[in-house]
Amino acid sequence: MSQTVQHTTTLIQYDQILNRCREHFIAKHKDYGSVWRILRPSSLTDQLLIKAKRIRNIQQAGQQAVADPVDDDFAGLINYGIMAIIQLEASDDLPQQLEETIGLKLYNTVSSDIRDLMIQKNTDYGEIWRDMRVSSMTDMILAKLLRIKHIENNSGETSVSEGIKSNYQDIVNYSAFALILLSEQSSHK
Repeated sequence: MSQTVQHTTTLIQYDQILNRCREHFIAKHKDYGSVWRILRPSSLTDQLLIKAKRIRNIQQAGQQAVADPVDDDFAGLINYGIMAIIQLEASDDLPQQLEETIGLKLYNTVSSDIRDLMIQKNTDYGEIWRDMRVSSMTDMILAKLLRIKHIENNSGETSVSEGIKSNYQDIVNYSAFALILLSEQSSHK
């Protein structure tokens, strides 16, 4: 498959996943409102850690006790990653309870920025993620979360490393890539 065709396929797959996650975000807003706004970014980091650790435990054990699909956890990583960036960048005057249109506008802005970053990195790295294992993506997500926790414990300060937002963005993109690969694997069975 040519590089251009591959990039086009990736964009279609990526957009389908983000649309599914956006729909879930909207549905959750209808159920709960923007209750997630009460969480500090560090609490959202811990929520991401819970989801990623569950995925890794299931991958290592080869079985699971709770029937919730691993795909849902990767989708959760996408939504919680986007929410964490919203919280990280939120101004003090952003209300705790967001109207659906405002919450969706923030979600779309952050997800669009992450998509743009994915396109840039995907071009530079030549879609190498397609040769990775989903388990390696899980490990990369966990490593990024541990980096974030370390940065958070240092009051958000870094000397030469990328910051918290960049790590959240990478978590969202690795999660989307994992969902693409899982989808392709299940369609080949």
